[in-house]
Amino acid sequence: MPAKTRLLDTINSPADLKSRSREDLKQIADELRSEVIDAVSGTGGHLGAGLGVVELTLAIHAIFDTPSDKLIFDVGHQCYPHKILTGRKDRIRTLRQGGGLSGFTKRDESEYDPFGAAHASTSISAGLGFAKSRDLQEKDNKVVCVIGDGAMSAGMAYEAMNNAGSDLSDMLVILNDNDMSIAPPVGAMSHYLSKLVSSRSYRGLRKFAKFIAKPIGLESQARKAEEYLRGFAMGGTMFEELGFYYVGPIDGHDLDVLLPVLENCKAMETGPVLLHVVTQKGKGYEPAENSADKYHGVAKFNVITGEQQKSAGGPPAYTKVFAKALIEEARRDDKIVGITAAMPGGTGMDLFEQEFPERMFDVGIAEQHAVTFAAGLAADGMKPFAAIYSTFLQRGYDQVVHDVAIQRLPVRFAIDRAGLVGADGPTHAGSFDIGFLGALPGMVCMAAADEAELVNMVRTAVEIDDRPSAFRYPRGNGIGIELPAQPKALEIGKGRIVREGSTIALLSFGARLQECLKAAEMLAAQGLSCTVADARFAKPLDEELVSRLAREHEVLLTVEEGSRGGFGAFVLHHLAETNAFDNGLKVRTLHLPDIFQDQDKPEIMYAQAGLDAHSIATRAIDALGRGDMREIDRFARA
Repeated sequence: MPAKTRLLDTINSPADLKSRSREDLKQIADELRSEVIDAVSGTGGHLGAGLGVVELTLAIHAIFDTPSDKLIFDVGHQCYPHKILTGRKDRIRTLRQGGGLSGFTKRDESEYDPFGAAHASTSISAGLGFAKSRDLQEKDNKVVCVIGDGAMSAGMAYEAMNNAGSDLSDMLVILNDNDMSIAPPVGAMSHYLSKLVSSRSYRGLRKFAKFIAKPIGLESQARKAEEYLRGFAMGGTMFEELGFYYVGPIDGHDLDVLLPVLENCKAMETGPVLLHVVTQKGKGYEPAENSADKYHGVAKFNVITGEQQKSAGGPPAYTKVFAKALIEEARRDDKIVGITAAMPGGTGMDLFEQEFPERMFDVGIAEQHAVTFAAGLAADGMKPFAAIYSTFLQRGYDQVVHDVAIQRLPVRFAIDRAGLVGADGPTHAGSFDIGFLGALPGMVCMAAADEAELVNMVRTAVEIDDRPSAFRYPRGNGIGIELPAQPKALEIGKGRIVREGSTIALLSFGARLQECLKAAEMLAAQGLSCTVADARFAKPLDEELVSRLAREHEVLLTVEEGSRGGFGAFVLHHLAETNAFDNGLKVRTLHLPDIFQDQDKPEIMYAQAGLDAHSIATRAIDALGRGDMREIDRFARA
């Protein structure tokens, strides 16, 4: 049963918090935490981060005047309490579902989400943009950015702080330190000092001291003395050097501290302020507090026991297959090292680290650094495997071009989450890597059709030692095929024929191969002979295979889990250059649609994209100009 939310039910927008007593706000915080737990238990999602910022989110909305004041969350994992307080409580149980609320902040979902997020370390840059826009338009609203200590490992956050500090823009950055990675111990003295240095009286005294010191030439020395005295007592000297007025650390779960300090910070007009709050990820829910990852991302779970819903079992996940294959290769070759950017569990590199702790490097949320770090390792003879989600590799693209590809360094990119990813939606979909990597001279681009192919591609990447390479694989489980006991390196740039036919050719790149085989069965039921081929490589392209398919069939369809401009485009280029269209060949490229697809179940998303077996068979009949689509419908239903 849903938790009792008597006071929370009266909150339809942040304005309803303004007249509440501090005791009421504490009760609302308790009810808000219960509501988040109950909702996520039925939907799955990012639980721990949201539980850690319940009081902080409530206090911000109680003190500031959103949506006029801009509240920008970094990443967005922690935004569920924010969504409940901003008029979305009645839809909170649609989180991450088809047609439901996004798991992140999203501009077209609410006016209370001024900036969309899902990737880390963007909030301060965006906040500075809002602040400068406000100043240019002569408005007087406030800008508040909430960023976690993990996101502070990315260079972009410091680039933004450096810009904001030198610009002296009025904005508040709240550093949510939920790992104790930066903060000294939080206690009564720290709270007292934070209230003191953020108060109007202290700031007035500070201004008076500057007024006295300036005429006698001691302003600079006095400023430095005051800055370092506060740094010694409270920490934060680094932020002061970047031009921010530092306040903290304070207890992010204590409303008696949070509310007055936020009031003081709101009243400041002296440039950028950094408020350092310490919170506990998973706060208020014992299973999350006691979990190693603080229930960062969870499946549906039992609220009472905390037990998460187990998967149905079956074949191993592609991520685990990759990790085990890499471990086996590393046992044979001590030059193999693993790199990930703050996603050891998500990429399977935590398993590699258990086996080879000295050869595994988690560089934090710093994809640009991860790529160039890997380039340095490769330049000195090591064999780095950079395991990075497709969507996150986008953040390191310049480094892939400049530091890896131009120098032809043998960095191996293991690209997880290729294709659509279901509940995480468009921000995490692996849509573009085929195109952006395939555009690079010398790059080897592979895609695994199944888990056995993935094992062989890991072996292949180990042996490619004269240029960069990448292999992509999807989220989720394999198809249940037997894994090779002795992996074999693939011949570079060569695909394979999986099924022989004569009329229609389906050329698959990646994990849609099984859907192509199903489509071939549908077509065969109508007497339409079908060849199914697995390209394996987008670059170098198997030009001989493509030419043969074009020459021996009436229709050629390419199928890929990537955007327009990827594998299908490479095939079209080759066919055009070899005059294959001059003889009336009919070609169709099947790829992800030219939109950002919202979250849903993966199978529904692929059907919407036209990449399921039914859609593939239908497109083939449409291109061929004969066959019965109604038979395809009947076959699919059967």
